[in-house]
Amino acid sequence: MELSKADKKAARSIIEKGLQKELENGLNEFYQLLKDWKEHQADNRDVYHKLYSRVREFDKHIAWRYDRMSGKDYIFVITNQLIEGHINDEDLTPSSVEARGMIDKIMKLR
Repeated sequence: MELSKADKKAARSIIEKGLQKELENGLNEFYQLLKDWKEHQADNRDVYHKLYSRVREFDKHIAWRYDRMSGKDYIFVITNQLIEGHINDEDLTPSSVEARGMIDKIMKLR
């Protein structure tokens, strides 16, 4: 699944938008953990371990998805972002018909 140069440029932009949304969701989750800790005076150690564990899991997920990503991975990353709701069909507007067709094929396989 080789993308054109223009599609790769569009894909990088789409992926960045999805990454920003994914990071926002993670930060909101961490914030909620800390907010609950402050409001309910939970045990410091328990909250610390829960927060550390969740941040570590999230970091592994982000690293697995985005580190060492190359052009051949773009379609799969975009598809996963769509499935998880980090981006939507509107965000795919800059993509060519061919790129969109590749994404649609993968979506049908799931």
